[in-house]
Amino acid sequence: MTFDLKKYLGEATEYDKKERLEEKEPLSWLKSVVAFANTDGGALIYGIADDDTVVGLDDPKYVSDKLSEFIRNRVDPSPEIQLSFETVKDEENAEKVLIILYVHAGSETPYFYRYKGEMLAFTRVGNSSVKADAVTIRRLSLKGSNKSWDSLVSEYNMKDFSFSRLKSMYHSRAGKSFEDDMFQSWEICNADGQITNAGLLLSDDCPIKYSRLFCTRWTGNNMSGGSFNAVDSAEYQGNVLALLEAAEAFVKKHNNLRWKKLPNSRIDLPDYIERPIHEALVNAFVHRDYMEIGSEVHLDIFDNRIEITSPGGMVEGLPIQKRDLYHIASRRRNPYLADIFHRLQLMERSGSGIKEIMNDYKASANITEDRLPTFFSDESDFNVTFWNLNYGVEQSESKGSNREVSDKVSDKVSDKSIGNANLSDTEKQILSYISKNSNITQKELASQLGISEIGIRKAMAQLKKNGIIIREGSPKKGSWKVMN
Repeated sequence: MTFDLKKYLGEATEYDKKERLEEKEPLSWLKSVVAFANTDGGALIYGIADDDTVVGLDDPKYVSDKLSEFIRNRVDPSPEIQLSFETVKDEENAEKVLIILYVHAGSETPYFYRYKGEMLAFTRVGNSSVKADAVTIRRLSLKGSNKSWDSLVSEYNMKDFSFSRLKSMYHSRAGKSFEDDMFQSWEICNADGQITNAGLLLSDDCPIKYSRLFCTRWTGNNMSGGSFNAVDSAEYQGNVLALLEAAEAFVKKHNNLRWKKLPNSRIDLPDYIERPIHEALVNAFVHRDYMEIGSEVHLDIFDNRIEITSPGGMVEGLPIQKRDLYHIASRRRNPYLADIFHRLQLMERSGSGIKEIMNDYKASANITEDRLPTFFSDESDFNVTFWNLNYGVEQSESKGSNREVSDKVSDKVSDKSIGNANLSDTEKQILSYISKNSNITQKELASQLGISEIGIRKAMAQLKKNGIIIREGSPKKGSWKVMN
């Protein structure tokens, strides 16, 4: 296989560049080895400077031996690695030798940097390796032991809980009675009557406080004005089946129906197609990360769209926006809960929900290509956006103050900054603020623009993808740069 140097230029989640081996400060690069092993794997390239200049290594054999020695002595458990020597040419056409240290995704997580009694775990966030907090280490421990959060047995016992909503839904959807022996076969409890976390989510008085749903109907197309810009809102906590029903009722309440008259009949044209939204809501509750402290599912309805945001990104691998939506392998964060939802006929076992969402929308009478659902994920959240199929069809899209404000802010961004890119209003506003303050945070941008943080992350991810902005330095202490 021919080595492609261009693949490793710039910054990315999948690799780090190192000009030379740091022997006196091995943690500076071993943290990336640990982070790659704890997440999805990656590579360290030795012999390339931060500015992508090829400098090569004077003694690649020595560097290779030292890399192996440090990893063997200071990373526990030992990750699976592969070292490769590659010869490339620099700017002056001189041959230089690089070392590529490939680190495979580990199956014995968590991996630690261990030295003189110190144990540190790291994970990959963006293009940086960051110290793992207690919750992340617990997630890694579950992964390494081949367990999931929903499979864990809680301190609660069946004798103290009721499951009338679960039984009622099973009877209404499957046409059968829910028998007591099914609690154990469905992994709702163990043989001693101790309830699993999946079982607690389905109990009538669910005690898991982060099993929550926040619903808001906003005026306009953003969150500017805070609660004063909300015309309807509701918060729910508890049984996950009740949360699903509440979310669907909230959507139905704000889903306007139009119709088109035909010679002998009419076609109903709803703002949103409810079946795909049902699929997205089921995914949000089943696949969300319940270990995220202070988290909940958000259902936000604007004039032009519905956004469903759930805690936790993709279980593994690339973010959703970099994948083929019609060929995504099923990876379940909560397999017990997913199996129960399948038995309740609320979802398919095959994990084809996203494909069904797209197919259902494409079959709609009033769909256009630019209004197909969009998906976004990062390390923290998963977001689905459903566009209002009737928005702007019979009214001017320029009506209202939101677009006027957007235009005024966007005009402040120079043509030199954005080039010929076809930017959205949000992207233009972000560029305007970054041009004024390169250290501005995503949280501050969200507050200034009246947009959710997930919306800011989506827009900035697109700007980075298009090479319009880059992040210099670490996630916490770095700054943004608008490329000319």
